[in-house]
Amino acid sequence: MFKKMFTFFKNVRIEMSHVSWPTKDDLKEGTTVVILMSAVVAIFLSIVDTGFGFIIKKLLIHG
Repeated sequence: MFKKMFTFFKNVRIEMSHVSWPTKDDLKEGTTVVILMSAVVAIFLSIVDTGFGFIIKKLLIHG
């Protein structure tokens, strides 16, 4: 059992050395994109929610 665990962690270490890690600039750029897109989606969903709420109120009052 310990031999299998040792082999597993040895293989993990080998695979991790092959990973291409992002640079600091790549991380900043990716974070900026995620934050901006999250804000855009939040604004869009707020507008859609407000619109549907308005339509539902009009249908219930006049229905």
